[in-house]
Amino acid sequence: LHVLKGHAHACSDAHKEAGPGSKIEPDLQQKASMGVKYISIILNAILVYLIPTIAIANETCGSQRDDSEVRVIPILGNCSPFKNESKSWEKSIIDMASKDPQRVQYLSSLLARRWKRSASTAPIASGQAFNIGNYVVRVKLGTPGQLFFMVLDTSTDEAWLPCSGCNGCSSSTTYSPQASTTYGGSVACSAPRCSQVRGALPCSSTASSACSFNQSYAGASFSATLVQDSLGLAIDTVPSYNFGCVNSVSGGSIPAQGLLGLGRGPLSLLSQSLSRYSGVFSYCLPSFKSYYFSGSLKLGPTGQPRRIRTTPLLRNPRRPSLYYVNLTGVTVGRVRVPLQTEFLAFDPNRGSGSIIDSGTVITRFVEPIYNAVRDEFRNQVKGPFVSIGAFDTCFVKTYETLAPLIKFHFTDLDLTLPFENILIHSTYGSVACLAMAAAPNNVNSVLNVIANYQQQNLRILFDTVNNRVGIARELCN
Repeated sequence: LHVLKGHAHACSDAHKEAGPGSKIEPDLQQKASMGVKYISIILNAILVYLIPTIAIANETCGSQRDDSEVRVIPILGNCSPFKNESKSWEKSIIDMASKDPQRVQYLSSLLARRWKRSASTAPIASGQAFNIGNYVVRVKLGTPGQLFFMVLDTSTDEAWLPCSGCNGCSSSTTYSPQASTTYGGSVACSAPRCSQVRGALPCSSTASSACSFNQSYAGASFSATLVQDSLGLAIDTVPSYNFGCVNSVSGGSIPAQGLLGLGRGPLSLLSQSLSRYSGVFSYCLPSFKSYYFSGSLKLGPTGQPRRIRTTPLLRNPRRPSLYYVNLTGVTVGRVRVPLQTEFLAFDPNRGSGSIIDSGTVITRFVEPIYNAVRDEFRNQVKGPFVSIGAFDTCFVKTYETLAPLIKFHFTDLDLTLPFENILIHSTYGSVACLAMAAAPNNVNSVLNVIANYQQQNLRILFDTVNNRVGIARELCN
């Protein structure tokens, strides 16, 4: 724009300086006039193109498009009630990534088993999700709708949120059953659905008693009741949706406005809305840098990409909530990294393999896999390298031109990561880091987790009926 304006002013000034009595050639004056007109047309065309973008960037955060897409908002974004403007975005990512090891440990140890009703506590959702939320979605509970910004979690089945009268809840935004005309009451303890909740407490002598459960995690614990009400997602409504109504929290904090589970289990949103959405959803996660923009969550087969590469979705009966895929290898630059296949193999009994997860920040490979990938990356970039937080391969940006692309190989699908999904930069761009790390080195860390930083600006499609995952490029911002 500045260049075009400069040319326009230069032409205009030449025209004025020449004047009607000047000796400048008439055709040159005519060309100058035509140049101003053409450049004005170009500028107007550019402005017409830019105005909708400016309007989108400045739209009110409460607005909703007239379709079924649910807005996916970065936790650091302008439309998130949890944004922290005092932190730089990379400092916030470093803080979030520091919580990854606990989440990966939890996912690695999450084994399905026969849940016996007892007074002991057990999770209704993935434990680390209680302390981390990288993306939130706007949902409404009840009639009229009560607005919540709930954490989006693909490795959790159940949903929960704080209820009115909650003792110890950190948020003033709570769900009020009394204010909803569609509130269906609590689920009975004797109901089959209650037996699907992890940590359900023993039924009392009265068969109509409510389905209650307890949870404890990393110093924080809460108690809740399974209830039902209508769930509003964009322009859609899911009637009689079952979710946890948190009554008390102690010893720590949990996500202030709750969590929405998009796992594969019986209490997930997909299972409860199977007739409406046919077990299909996709999301496009915006970059953490997208302060003014949001991504989207598409529910159901309508509006999904028609041409999309897919890889089989694997089912682990012992960890039924997780989205397993078969990662067969990694290429760094032009080098197919030699990897020990036993650390990639899918084994339902051990729970090992690779999953796609929305709640982990940076991709975590089991240590032998990560070390091999990192070492090849370092070999091509040269270095020197330093560690910053969770990132052990950071280097001065002058070496960035040597940084190679990274490709993940899945069955029937190769994914070349966008360059911005490989490196994380400091605010002023002087330092770049490889945005991956090793999984916690303990007996339960058997999972490779494809995390949300590597999924940004990609459309990730989950089809639980046809057992497939699709990936396509898309500008989510």
